[in-house]
Amino acid sequence: MADQDAQSPVGCEPPALSVLRWDEPPEGPVLVLLDQTRLPAEEVELVCTDVPALVRAIRTLAVRGAPLLGIAGGYGVALASARGFDVAEAAGLLEGARPTAVNLGYGVRRVAAAYWEAAGKGEGDEAAAAAALAEARALHREDARASRSMAEHGEVLLEELLPGRAYRLLTHCNTGALVSGGEGTAFAVALRVHRQGRLRRLWVDETRPLLQGARLTAYEAARNGLAYSLLTDNAAGSLFAAGEVDAVLIGADRIAADGSVANKVGSYPLAVLAKYHHVPFIVVAPTTTVDLETADGTSIIVEQRSGGEVTELTSPHGVSTGGGGGMVVAPLGAPAYNPAFDVTPPELITAIVTEEGVVSPVTGVGLAELCARSSQVTIS
Repeated sequence: MADQDAQSPVGCEPPALSVLRWDEPPEGPVLVLLDQTRLPAEEVELVCTDVPALVRAIRTLAVRGAPLLGIAGGYGVALASARGFDVAEAAGLLEGARPTAVNLGYGVRRVAAAYWEAAGKGEGDEAAAAAALAEARALHREDARASRSMAEHGEVLLEELLPGRAYRLLTHCNTGALVSGGEGTAFAVALRVHRQGRLRRLWVDETRPLLQGARLTAYEAARNGLAYSLLTDNAAGSLFAAGEVDAVLIGADRIAADGSVANKVGSYPLAVLAKYHHVPFIVVAPTTTVDLETADGTSIIVEQRSGGEVTELTSPHGVSTGGGGGMVVAPLGAPAYNPAFDVTPPELITAIVTEEGVVSPVTGVGLAELCARSSQVTIS
């Protein structure tokens, strides 16, 4: 188990991670990604020159996290238009790359709409491509602003729920700068209270089977000087039983109209534990993650991933994608159940924190009212 107690001096935050950027070398526009499958061992950039390359990056989790997938999808449409590819075909490929994260489709449709609007005015291919890129950049900026607002709202909520104390927060999967145009969702809240000197401990679930907590959240926590400890997912219950968790903060990949939340598998058991132990369970996500067209949790499509991610241990330099490369730990041919997400019902959720404010208690009416205040509601 890793343990990190260093604290960053005030005003000495590390430089921002360059997770995704648009570049225009002489040979043509490209989308440059920080390859998250290589973390924490290496910080390596992946250059996507076309949409199929970006789709591969999305499916292999080189780029991941609901808000960032929306940004990547938007830039993917801009890339297709700038390079003269079929925009409608590119949008279809991108939107189908991962089915659960609603932000991906949102970003794709929003930027494609900007492209088609410009093209419909007869302004020419170059102008339409410029409109698509401008919209992708606007989405990127908006997500960064949303990240700041969520962190602020989350800090206020923690003070209301747990006044006058330093917090021991438990988080699952990865919700920091690696998933966002800013400093993240749930992790951004933890980072903000750390900078205020009020984070006693960040408990980081290892997050099986792809280890996003161990590889990515621990990497971001160490990079920012947070006091953190890494634990296996099945150790969380012992922490609750010992009274060592003040609140749970997670992100979301899709929030249904009734307030049900799809997040990385393992989130639902944490919600049950939190309810039993009377610990606040808080979801932090931008309004782009809310899908009012999905009625409830049973309507959320849950991505099923390769069984090889369960039957093999991944190498230090990447995530096994089913094609081998990992250490086999199960009998040959062993069947495996490997959903990427699970769904937490609203009655187990203390609050949903968005850039527009907080919904608590979590109800469909409250969620709809909050989304009505936002210009970032999901486009169908």
